[in-house]
Amino acid sequence: MKVTSTGIENGFWADRFGKFGSDLSAKGKNVRSVPFSISDAPAGTVSFAVVLDDKDAIPVCGFNWIHWTLCNLTQAEVAEDASRNSPDFIQGSTSFHSAAGDETRAEASCYGGMAPPDADHEYTLTVYALDCTLDLTEGFYLNEMLRAMRGHVLAHARVSAMYRA
Repeated sequence: MKVTSTGIENGFWADRFGKFGSDLSAKGKNVRSVPFSISDAPAGTVSFAVVLDDKDAIPVCGFNWIHWTLCNLTQAEVAEDASRNSPDFIQGSTSFHSAAGDETRAEASCYGGMAPPDADHEYTLTVYALDCTLDLTEGFYLNEMLRAMRGHVLAHARVSAMYRA
């Protein structure tokens, strides 16, 4: 299985997907989600689950910052800004609803743009091919998704790029 994104230019996520973009929520978070494509999914794939995270945030805030989680995706192409414009999937809560964030669970249950505070950070989009759909509801937490995925992952693939500080 392979995942790619047209949102990556010269090793960096394009500015429009993070703090240098112009599609901001009332609280100043960029909400224009990244596009991606999945190819060569294994036979038996019923749906996909996705995580976009920033492990470079660990020294800054003390944990891996989650920017987007989604599950029950059934198509292999996800358009730019799908988080707001065509959510054919269920979205989970991000780290914007955490001790370091300031959003309610509902506000944080969508794409939250990249915003490294100290230096360029690497952001990884991981896609899991599953043999089922997950019994989760909007606003689920990452740990709930990971638990629901146990025994159902057929393959996974990642794409990573930097976002400038």
